[in-house]
Amino acid sequence: MAHFLFPVPGMRHDPYNLRGLLGPTIEALGYELVGIEFHPNSVNALLRVYIDKDGGITLDDCQLVSHRVSGLLDVEDPIHGHYTLEVSSPGLDRPLFEPAHFERFAGQTVRVQLILPVQGKRKLKGVLRGMRGQMVVVDVEGQEYELPLEQIERARLVPQF
Repeated sequence: MAHFLFPVPGMRHDPYNLRGLLGPTIEALGYELVGIEFHPNSVNALLRVYIDKDGGITLDDCQLVSHRVSGLLDVEDPIHGHYTLEVSSPGLDRPLFEPAHFERFAGQTVRVQLILPVQGKRKLKGVLRGMRGQMVVVDVEGQEYELPLEQIERARLVPQF
């Protein structure tokens, strides 16, 4: 199933301008808009909005943002057709969307899935080293991979227990 990730304006394709539409409302409520995922489907499309704040996110936070975002989406109607809105904390397996996320979580273990293979690999798990220009650097068992940011389909932290 195809999906879209909407981190920061201009980084990846946001055909509905959801980041620009939802970002100011979410930030005005005191939350960080971590990222947006849209999984289109003719039957069960899903719009997932990740939010965060110092101290973490509660169910009440998700309900408040969901209520405000839902109202805004109803008025603006950027996505035609039926979809489910889900507002969520980034969780322990936090998705990484923008360059600042890759810098902030340097030193932690990540799973990265690429659109196209880099050095013959589409899926990598290793230690995030941060950014080098517009490249995300991941160390996989002592070998560094420089991954073009625009080629990252998804990246998530791997929880350490």
